[in-house]
Amino acid sequence: MTLVNEEKNGQNHIQGLERGLAVLQAFNSERPNPTATELAEATELSRPVVRRVLLTLQRLGYVTTAGGRWTLTPRVLSIGQHYTTTHVLTELAQPYLMQLAEQTGESATLATLDSNEVTYIARVPVRRVLSVTVAPGTRVPVHATSLGRVLLAWEPPEKVEQIISENGLPRLTPFTVTEPAAFRAILAEVREQGWSMVIDEREVGLISLSAPIRDHRRRVVAALASSTSTGRATPEGLRAEVVPVLVDIAARISTELGNQENPVV
Repeated sequence: MTLVNEEKNGQNHIQGLERGLAVLQAFNSERPNPTATELAEATELSRPVVRRVLLTLQRLGYVTTAGGRWTLTPRVLSIGQHYTTTHVLTELAQPYLMQLAEQTGESATLATLDSNEVTYIARVPVRRVLSVTVAPGTRVPVHATSLGRVLLAWEPPEKVEQIISENGLPRLTPFTVTEPAAFRAILAEVREQGWSMVIDEREVGLISLSAPIRDHRRRVVAALASSTSTGRATPEGLRAEVVPVLVDIAARISTELGNQENPVV
C-alpha cells in the first residue's frame, strides 16, 4: 500500500497527537488560562480526554495549573521557534532592558518561571558579574535568586509548597536561605515591598535586584533584574538609587502589556 493510500485510510493518523494539538491551540487571547471544562467545550472533546491531555502536557512541561485553571509555559513555543527570539514580551522589553542597563551601569535581565525553575529570556550585558552565566536560555533555581523570588512571590501557596517539596532549598553558598519557614517569610516580604534583593545566596559577592512585570490581568508574567557585585555597590545605595529605577521600568513594561497598576516604592 502506498503512503497516499495509507493516509486516505487513516493508518498514519495519530488521534492522541491530534487531540494534544487541539488542546494546545485552544489556548488563545480569549482563553489565556482556561479550565479543563472550557477547553473541552472549545475542542469538542470530552472532559476526561482533555484532562488526560493536560496532565500529559504538564508532565512534559508545556502547561501549568493553579486554582483549577491552566496556562501555557514558555516551553510550548519551542515546538515552532526559539522562545527568546519570538515571544512578544522579549521584543517589547528589549528597549527597556537597554534603558535599565544605561541608567544603572549594570547588566539587565528578563526572566520567566518555567515549571520549577527560572528561565532567562533576554539580557543586556554591561560588564561581567562574577562567574554567573546569565545568557538567554539559562535555567537557575528559584529560591536563591531575586528573579525567582519575585516570580514565586505572587504564585498560589500550593505552587510554593510544590517547589519546596520537589526541589528543596539547596544550599548554594553559606548564605543561601534553606529553611522553608524563612523562605516563605521572604516571599511575603517581597509581596509587601514589591521587589526583591538577594545578596551572596547564589554566588558569594553577587547582588541582584528584581521587580515584577504584570500583564493586563495583573498576573506576574516575568521579572526584571539588575545585577552587580558587593565590591561595586552597597545594599543601602542600591535601595536608594537602583530600586526606584528598576520598579519604574518594570511598571512601564507592565503598562505596555496592558496593566494599569502603578506600584509605589
